[in-house]
Amino acid sequence: MGKDKLRRFAAVKAFDNFVEPVIKEQCEFKGKWKSEFFKNDNPIVLELGCGKGEYSVGLAKHYPNKNFIGVDIKGARMFIGAEQAREDNLNNVGFLRTKIDFIEDCFVENEIDEIWLTFSDPQPKKENKRLSSPIFINRYRNILKKGGIVHMKTDSDLLFEYTEEQIKTVPYECLELTWDLYGELPENIDPMTRDIFHIKTHYEKLFTAKGAVIKYCKFKIS
Repeated sequence: MGKDKLRRFAAVKAFDNFVEPVIKEQCEFKGKWKSEFFKNDNPIVLELGCGKGEYSVGLAKHYPNKNFIGVDIKGARMFIGAEQAREDNLNNVGFLRTKIDFIEDCFVENEIDEIWLTFSDPQPKKENKRLSSPIFINRYRNILKKGGIVHMKTDSDLLFEYTEEQIKTVPYECLELTWDLYGELPENIDPMTRDIFHIKTHYEKLFTAKGAVIKYCKFKIS
C-alpha cells in the first residue's frame, strides 16, 4: 500500500461518519443506525461496493430526508467520499468498511429500504460472487423491508444479462430495465431523477470515456 493510501486509511478511521466493525463481531450500530448513528427515523439506503463513495454522497445531496450508507472493504477509497461528506456538512451519509458477505452482521431485519449496486465487479468466472446472485439476494432479503428495492447500474453486459435472467427466472418484480440508460432516458423525465442518473462514479467516467453503454435496472425482491 502506497504512502498516500496509508495516510488516507489512517485518517478515515478517525472520521465520525466512518464505521469499521471489529472482525468476526457484529457491528455496534446493528439495529441502531437510525437511533444512534443518524439520529433520525428516515429511510436507509445502502450503496454496496461504493468505491470512492461518489454515488452515496451524490444521492445524499439529492435526498436530504433519506440516510445513505456506502459499503466497501477499501477504507482508503472511502476516505474520498467520507471527506467530501464532511466538507459538505452532509449528516445523512456514512461509510461502512466491511465485506458485503458479512452484511447481515451489520443490519437487522427490515432495517434497510433500498440497495444500490453501482458498477459491481462482474466476476466473469465466479457466478456466485456476483452481487445479484441468489446468495447475495438472500442476504439482502434478510435486511430489506418487505418490498425493498434493488437498483443496479453497470457497464457490464455479462453482469446485466445475468441480472436480467435472475429477474425473469426467480422472478423478481421488475420496475425498470434498460440496456442504454442515457440513450433511452425520456426527455420528459422528472429533473430530479435525471440528475440522479447523471451522478457518475470515478469508474463510470472511465468506462463512458471509452464508449461503454450504461445499463440500469430496478427491481423488488420478496
